[in-house]
Amino acid sequence: MSTDGSRRRDVTVADVAKAAKVSKAQAARALGNYGAVSDDVRERVLAAAEELEYRPNELARSMNTGKSNTIGVVVGDIENPHFGLAMRGITDTAKKSGYNVILINTDEERAAEVDAVRVLLDKRVDGLIVAPASSVETTHLQQVRESGRPLVLLDRAASGVDVETFAVEMEKISYESTKHLIEAGHRRIAFVSTVSTDGPYVAGMTLDSSQISDRLDGIRRAFDDAGFPYPADLIRLNAGDSGSIMRITQELLQGPDAATAIIASDGLIALSVVEAIQNSGLSIPDDVSFLMYDDFAWTRLTTPPLTVIAQPVYDMGIAAASALIRQIEGRKTAEPGPELVATLIQRGSIGVASAKIALR
Repeated sequence: MSTDGSRRRDVTVADVAKAAKVSKAQAARALGNYGAVSDDVRERVLAAAEELEYRPNELARSMNTGKSNTIGVVVGDIENPHFGLAMRGITDTAKKSGYNVILINTDEERAAEVDAVRVLLDKRVDGLIVAPASSVETTHLQQVRESGRPLVLLDRAASGVDVETFAVEMEKISYESTKHLIEAGHRRIAFVSTVSTDGPYVAGMTLDSSQISDRLDGIRRAFDDAGFPYPADLIRLNAGDSGSIMRITQELLQGPDAATAIIASDGLIALSVVEAIQNSGLSIPDDVSFLMYDDFAWTRLTTPPLTVIAQPVYDMGIAAASALIRQIEGRKTAEPGPELVATLIQRGSIGVASAKIALR
């Protein structure tokens, strides 16, 4: 015997057809807005559907129409505000065009990304936006491309995958920011990133992330142009969590060849680096200069405010979603959108390094 607390049975097309006194086929055509059906039948079916609070089976409808009005998005770390802001751009754009978004987080693990892509394809999403965990191992993305399912890449490129990619060009801004540090007297400049490697960083090694590779290329070129040795020993990868980031930062700040400046590759790393500097009894920028990627509100509230490399992350999400929807709907390539360019915003976290160097 059913009670008010019992689970309500889903209303089916057959239920709507019975209430409207039409055949199931007529009800299905009226609800799906396809095929021939009279105005009288359509009105009766829609009235019955509203009365019964009928909700369509989206999977069944997508099998009939070939469209689910759903976009799948795969990112590495939604806890990172960088991806959160990009997702806002994607969802705002998708909503305006009548699309829903399914998000899957992979923790920057390629195996998880392969599974995520498979799950989204099984759910018959109309297209995918992926921020690749690896810019090198991309077989699963190549297969999506070859299947004809619309695919767009976000934030990172992927070798062998010929699709539209929406990312900020990093080598130039990395060069400019490193040059700024060098001109302030810094020769021992550290860089901290979560990107995974099998061992310590070696100059020129292949990295999974095209973004990090480009940033390191920019740092190295700035040192080469300035005629100073590239501090490869201060490039620290595999910074997986807050504890490891703080440990890495403390190591970078110790010894006679300690870092005089640290660059954090994202906002989450930046929080732990700043905390480690403070816990070490040092201050920014008097003892160590600091630069980070991405401009978030909190970076303007610290003392001193932090110098950042600002990226148009929200616009990047808009551009990726717009391109994917255009592909899904079979529209021709639009005129080029706004260029995605990063900007160095100088605040108070970079100081002159000459005095510190003289004391060591």
